[in-house]
Amino acid sequence: MSDTDAGERRAADLDPNVRAFLETAAALDAPDLTHLSIEQARAALEGLYTPDVEPERVADVTDRTIRAPARDVRLRIYDPAPGAALPAVVYFHGGGWIAGDLETHDSVARSLALRGDCVVVAVDYRKAPEHPFPAAVEDAYLATKWAADNAAEIGAGEGLAVAGDSAGGTLAAVVPQMAAEKTIDAPKIDHQVLLYPATNRAFDTPSYEQNADGFALTARAMVWFWTHYLRGDVDGANPLASPLRARESVLSDLPSATVFTCGFDPLRDEGVAYAEALERAGVPVEHANYDDLIHDVANMRRLPDPFPDVEAADDVLERAGEALRTAFE
Repeated sequence: MSDTDAGERRAADLDPNVRAFLETAAALDAPDLTHLSIEQARAALEGLYTPDVEPERVADVTDRTIRAPARDVRLRIYDPAPGAALPAVVYFHGGGWIAGDLETHDSVARSLALRGDCVVVAVDYRKAPEHPFPAAVEDAYLATKWAADNAAEIGAGEGLAVAGDSAGGTLAAVVPQMAAEKTIDAPKIDHQVLLYPATNRAFDTPSYEQNADGFALTARAMVWFWTHYLRGDVDGANPLASPLRARESVLSDLPSATVFTCGFDPLRDEGVAYAEALERAGVPVEHANYDDLIHDVANMRRLPDPFPDVEAADDVLERAGEALRTAFE
């Protein structure tokens, strides 16, 4: 079989809406992120993920700021049923640790609140390269601790989970590890929902080779993201950046997890590897792999014209919501 035939066969295996999304991006000659400045990359993400459409209605949405030494951390709190004291979920958005904010991932946070029957606390953590690793990790843990300590103030009741997609999935994996290692006043986390997380700075898996180019997130872009996020190569070996490198004694103390991976994603295999590492450590894990989807699919429910909406995003988000509801039963 020729390389062309193999490529056509792989394209045929894609979800039809995803295939149309990629064809639209190609027709528009969408720029390679690695050829953009940080500001241009942020603007590109904002343009794609903040369409001018009516959002899903959540009963109460409130912005607030929490204080930390030498910085403020912005939060957005989504409460689908004020007065019901639902469990809380601290959510970290994607964007390669350099982009994204409360606006670009507003639809994901709303979906998790509605489908998970929970109060979602979305975190606008600091971004690299202005604030390199471990700034985002510090903000993620701070926000989780704050949510645990102020549940009544934000209208939440018992139960706390973390969730995140892509770079935010990495943070959602790291925060429970930090809590497991702290012996004093650590937040009690009941579950973690990890949507196609980066778990290891290595670039050496089969999925990096198979999905290096042509499926939105490229291997080249991941190298670019990691380079801007970390202070140097040594940071890549730190479990707070690469949670797959944590000791099994740490993994064994983690809460149950739901890990999502996508077949056409360079990060697929490291997500699988993390789910397997958790299982080996005795952590209850549900692994949901979508063979025909690409990275970032959860944020593709409502896209600006001329991009098609990716209907499969609803299934991913419904499954994430179900995981949260089950975890809190």
